[in-house]
Amino acid sequence: MATRGFEGRPRVDSSRLPPGQHLVDDFPVMTAGGNEVIDRADWKLTVSDGIATKSYNWASLLDLGTEKITVDIHCVTHWSKLDTVWEGVPLSTVFDDAGVGDYDHATITSYGGYTTNLPLADLTDHDAMVAMSFDDQPLEAEHGGPVRLLVPHLYMWKSAKWLREIQLTDEDDPGFWEVSGYHNYGDPWREQRYFQD
Repeated sequence: MATRGFEGRPRVDSSRLPPGQHLVDDFPVMTAGGNEVIDRADWKLTVSDGIATKSYNWASLLDLGTEKITVDIHCVTHWSKLDTVWEGVPLSTVFDDAGVGDYDHATITSYGGYTTNLPLADLTDHDAMVAMSFDDQPLEAEHGGPVRLLVPHLYMWKSAKWLREIQLTDEDDPGFWEVSGYHNYGDPWREQRYFQD
């Protein structure tokens, strides 16, 4: 018999929660190393394929036009947050504007030196964006502000905070967590947490 007033955990549509995940109401801060603090006026993003290179500051990125999306996000440490609201510039728009060529992979670099790797298709065929706000507020530094990568269909370590550079390449170059034993791709629905998964 349950104590009066005890309701247990809220019921969740299981089709939205990948295996091994649990829901959170807050937004946990997970960072490899310390938080970077970059003033919006000093922030710059460089997009390059080794031939074409284009740089964006806050104003020139905004000029490309932003979109707002609502997505679920999933962390490799087993938490998920549903219906998160982000605003930013779709990566397909950035790549079109930058005039970069058609490559297979991307290496993402953050202020502070963090790197991660992704197939280019995951940056152009999904909800991937250069995110500038979360929950209708400017993106806080602890969550990667002023600008972070958002790739919501993969574990959040692929959504690099404090975005500085996107290098397109034909070579798949594993990043910080990938060379430390994390899965090279990171699909939460297939529980691709570690390299053997």
